Order: sequence, then C-alpha cells, then structure tokens
Amino acid sequence: SAINQTREGQKHVRHAALSQNQPYLTPQETKMSDAPKEDAKPRPDWLSEGMEELADGEYDAIILGTGLKECVISGLLSVLGKRVLHMDRNGYYGAECASLNLSNLYTKFKAGTPPDYLGASREYNVDLIPKFIMACGNLTKMLLHTKVTRYLEFKSIDGSYVYKGGKILKVPASPDEGLRSSLMGMFEKRRFRTFLLYIDEYDIAKPETIKGRDLTTMTMRQLYTDFGLVPETHEFISHAMCLKTDEKHLDEPALATVKELQTYMYSLQRYGTSPYIYPLYGLGGLPEGFSRLCAIHGGTFMLNRDVDEILFNDKGEATGVRSGNEMAVAKFVVGDPSYFPREKIRPTGQIARCICFLNHPLPDIKGQSTQIVIPGPQVGRTNDIFVCSVGADLNVAAGGLFIAIVSTKTEKNDPEAELLPGLKLLGNILQRFTTVVTTYEPVADGQADKCFISSSYDAASHFEGDCEDLLSLYERITGSKLDMDINADSVEADY
Repeated sequence: SAINQTREGQKHVRHAALSQNQPYLTPQETKMSDAPKEDAKPRPDWLSEGMEELADGEYDAIILGTGLKECVISGLLSVLGKRVLHMDRNGYYGAECASLNLSNLYTKFKAGTPPDYLGASREYNVDLIPKFIMACGNLTKMLLHTKVTRYLEFKSIDGSYVYKGGKILKVPASPDEGLRSSLMGMFEKRRFRTFLLYIDEYDIAKPETIKGRDLTTMTMRQLYTDFGLVPETHEFISHAMCLKTDEKHLDEPALATVKELQTYMYSLQRYGTSPYIYPLYGLGGLPEGFSRLCAIHGGTFMLNRDVDEILFNDKGEATGVRSGNEMAVAKFVVGDPSYFPREKIRPTGQIARCICFLNHPLPDIKGQSTQIVIPGPQVGRTNDIFVCSVGADLNVAAGGLFIAIVSTKTEKNDPEAELLPGLKLLGNILQRFTTVVTTYEPVADGQADKCFISSSYDAASHFEGDCEDLLSLYERITGSKLDMDINADSVEADY
C-alpha cells in the first residue's frame, strides 16, 4: 500500500478503494477542507526573503541522515517531547548502514542490470556495512529501552570462527568446548578455562572476586601472563572474543577489555552457538524501527531531500537548514559527517569493504550465517580483517545464494591486496563490489556551534564501539546520560 506522509510526519495508508485517480485526503485534511477559511498564517521573522517554510518551519531539532545513530537520536528526542524534523538525501532509510535490494545495490555501484542467476531483486537485503549485534550488548539494551524490538524479529548467528596458522577454527562457545578445541594444546586449554572462569566471576564491586588483581592498573598483557597464557592465546582471546582490532589494548589497563570479554561471554551464554544476533531482512530494519518510534511521537520525515546549506547565526551557532528555496529552523542540528562543512570534521582513516555473492556457504564452516575474524598479526597486518556471511535463512538473499562481506581498516593504498586474505576464504565468487570509504569524527563536541555530529561507523564487526559514540552523542545533546540499566537477556522481552 502507498504511504503518504503529512507535514506532521504521520503515516496514512492509502485505502485500496481510493486507487482510481480520486483525491486522497487524510482525516486532518478532510477536516480542514470543511472548515471556514482562516486568514493566511503570518510570515515568521526568521524566514528569509524569497524563501518558503520547509515542512512546519520551526523545530527543536533537525536531524540529517537516517543512519542508525541519527534514527536512535530522533526516536529518543521525540519520546522526550521534542519537535523533530528528520531529513535524508536518499530515497531510503539507513544512509551508510542501509540494506538494499539487488536493483538499488547495482544502481548504487553503477553496475547495470543484476544478472538473472541471482534471482529476484526483492529477495535481497544487502547490508552496506557488515555488522552483527552483540546479544547482550549496548545496542540490544537500546532496542529494549525504546521497545523497538516490537517492530523487529531476530535470529542468532550460527557460529564465530578465528583464522589461525592458515586454518579456520571455531571460537569455543563454553569453557568445556575450549577443552576440546584445537586452538590450544592440552595444558594451555586448562589455563584458558581457569582464565575464563575468573573473568566470568569478576565483579569490581565484590572484593572476593578480584583475588588480588587491580585491573585498573594491571595491563591486559600482565593479566594474560598472570594466568600463564602464551602470546598465541592472548591474540586469540583479544581478537576473537574481546573483538579488539589491533594490539594497543595489551599495554593499557585491563578493566575495559575484561568488561568487553564479559559482554561476549554473557552474550554467548544467552544463545549457545555464537554471541551474535541479527534482524531478519537486514540491518536496515534497525534505523527503520527507530524512525517509526519517532514518527509515532510526531516526528516529521523527509526522504529524497537534499540539504543545500546548514544555516548559522552571527555567533557561529547552527540555526537551521536550507533545501532549495525552503528553510526550517531549530535549536540545534544533528547529523552524520557527510552533511557538515569540512571544517567541522576531521578524517580518521579509511575502511575497505567487499560485498560478494556466493552460490555456496563458506567452505569448512558449519551453518549459513557466520563470522570469521582474521587477526592482523596472522597475515602480517596491524588491523584485523572480518568476514561476515549471511543467507536466505535471514531473509537477505535468494534461496541457495549467500552474501559474504570482507572488511578491514586500510593500512596501505591497495585495498584489493589488503582484503585478499579474507577473499581467499570465500571460495568461488559470482559477483563482487568493493568500496573504500574515508571515516570522520567531529572536531568539537557541539556545545559551542550547536552542530552535534556522529562519527563514521568503525571497522569492527559489531556495534559496541558505535554505541559508545551514540551514547556520547546523546549526552552531548541532552546533557544527561541515557539510562542503560536494563537487562539484555532477551530481545523478546518488553520492558
């Protein structure tokens, strides 16, 4: 059914009986047409000469881009009673983290018409940024906090693997499975199990679980060594379980990394096969869910609308936006880096991603949906390479076909060569698309110029780092921390 979005952002579904070229009126429009004519609305003082009001004109917040972070912010602000205008230059939700059907994907990459052997376009939901959701991580807590879980359905990912010594090995899903793993020798397995039991029990608020180790000063390398673990095991735990993408954390206080390992273990215990969950029909459902939350609370959405200019006052504060000959004003502007002047952002690196279509699951892997972590040191690199594979069981590809995405933070000027260790693990590739994107972060916190800018999505295979940026963005905008004191045991729960 066609959806007509009014100026107030409410969604009205066109009834089938109105399909025959008849004028369609929303309930509000019908009421207005029957009412006596009123005097024209006075022209606001802020409206420049020759300009018209964009949507309702005045808002508390204007949000640019419908990426996940921006949609979470618009949903949360609307729940707080703020008037929100949310715009995107694209004709679909998701921005950088959209999920595209086959036709839109081929259009984006200017690749012509999709081949017939890939099947129907509508059967695909291809993520532009490959990530899984930690089952008991911060994003799951946000979904529960806002009750957006009612709009989505999730499945657990089949397994998590790590590349070691030229082989793909399963990451143990329990201490007992660790004892059977070929990742370590017999004595190392027992030390590994002892280490995991300590991490599972550790609680900084309970002195009896600390056992003489001050993790605010002891480094992660010292903690590993204290349990007698060898460097190869350090690498496996850090990259495949703590999900660190390089080696910097080894010489930093261990507490932050231990908390990340606890989240991984807690998530793993929840489902038993892997610590990850994934929404049916792709990650694009996440921003759409938060957009629905915003619309229900009165937010206005405008897709396919270019933002030509962010407007500033004499103090250098953002006051609104201009689109063509229309403008709207707000107390502040929120958005992803692509909407802001270059002096407001700085580059942080580049990420290479390769979207591949396969007619088989990944070789030597059990299950259709999997992740492989290739620790950088295993292939002579600093940064890890991630391989994510999804298929028809998650409603993202046609039956019998699979989507595998290889990604890494670039270190040289040769993305194809940097992705090659991951591409070699895929087997025969039917079609592939490679992108290299520059990542950005804001140069200021937004308090002075009223420009609250999110950072680009990181190279990790999960959303935990992006959630930290999102929580920071929320606090900078509202002046208060988002309440994350919620149990993430089950995405089916309704809190």
